Amino acid sequence: MNSNEHKFADDIILVSKTDLKGKITYANQEFIKIVGYSEKELIGKPHNIIRHPDMPRIVFKLLWETIQDGHEINAYVINKCKDEGFYWVFANVVASVDIHGKTLGYHSTRHKPKEGALEIIKPLYKQLLAIEKNSGMDGSRKALENILNDKGVSYDEFVLTI
Repeated sequence: MNSNEHKFADDIILVSKTDLKGKITYANQEFIKIVGYSEKELIGKPHNIIRHPDMPRIVFKLLWETIQDGHEINAYVINKCKDEGFYWVFANVVASVDIHGKTLGYHSTRHKPKEGALEIIKPLYKQLLAIEKNSGMDGSRKALENILNDKGVSYDEFVLTI
């Protein structure tokens, strides 16, 4: 994996939309620029085309469970680029709904992570990855739940406070 970190300015917002199965239906130019894929290479592809191996699977599972239940979620995410580099974001993911409230897909906006937040997130994600390797998703889920229960917060509340 390339160790080249791609960074972006504070005022940049990365946006993508997916269908119900996680296939990309829209990506703004800033998103396209940072990931290094063309729009043609992205549209119709699974969003996990940019999944970084250092991202704990349990966080994505939690994210999908939350948005499929109709709730928004915030998360710190490391993604990979076409050149195998990477970038960190603070993501907000919500369901896109029609006028009757039926979910049509999902909308994610991403901002530059808050100063200092990654100093907390990186060791946590490293710990969760190690647990996933040894104990699978169940072990990782239990570890994350224990950490959050000790703090008395949900994952969303946790990331909003760091």
